[in-house]
Amino acid sequence: MTREEIRNNILQNKVVAVVRMKNPNQLLKVIEAIMKGGVTGIELTMTIPNAIEAIEKANKEFGDDILLGVGSVTDSKVALEAINAGAKFVVSPIYKPEVVAAVIEKNLVVIPGAFSPTEIQNAYEQGADFVKIFPADNLGMSFIKSIKAPLPHLKVIPTGGVTLENAIDWINHGASAVGIGSALVDNKAIENENYSQLTENAKILCSNLEIN
Repeated sequence: MTREEIRNNILQNKVVAVVRMKNPNQLLKVIEAIMKGGVTGIELTMTIPNAIEAIEKANKEFGDDILLGVGSVTDSKVALEAINAGAKFVVSPIYKPEVVAAVIEKNLVVIPGAFSPTEIQNAYEQGADFVKIFPADNLGMSFIKSIKAPLPHLKVIPTGGVTLENAIDWINHGASAVGIGSALVDNKAIENENYSQLTENAKILCSNLEIN
C-alpha cells in the first residue's frame, strides 16, 4: 500500500484498535476476532512481549486483510525494525522528530503523540500524517473542537477515554479517527479466551461509527 492509501484507509474506517497483550500466543486469535467484527486497523504496541516477532507473524497471517501498524514507538531504530517486520504505520505516545523523519523517509504513515496545540502543529509541519492526542481523556472532546477551530487543517486521532459508545462523539467533535484499546480489546475476555466478545465489541463499535 502507498502512503496515501494507508492514510485514506484510516480516514475511511475511522478506528485503530490498540492491542496490548501479555501473551503474544493469543495475538492471531485476537486479531481474527476483531476482524470478524469489522475492525481492520490494528496497532500492535511495542509493550507486547517479542513485539517485532508478533508483527511479522500478523503480517504473514493476515497480509492486506488488515492495516497493520506498530505503537508505543519512541525511537527511530524501533520504528524501522517494525516497518521491516511489516508495519504500515507507526504510532508514538510522544512527538519525537527523529521518529517522524524515519517513517516519512520510508514513505509510510506516521502518527506522533502530542498534548499541546504547539506540539500538534509542529508535528504537522514536519509532515506527520495524523497526530495522536494523548492522553485524550485528560483533555476531553471539547479540546478537539477548540483546536480545530483555528487549525482546521489538523488531522487528529484521540487515544485514551475512547469507548464503543462515545467513539462517534469524538469524530463529531473533529477527530479524523479514534484509537481504542481496552474498551474494544477487553483483557478479561482475552484471559478467558472469549474471542466472540471481542467480535461483538468490534461490531458494536463499527455500528456506532456506521462502518459497513
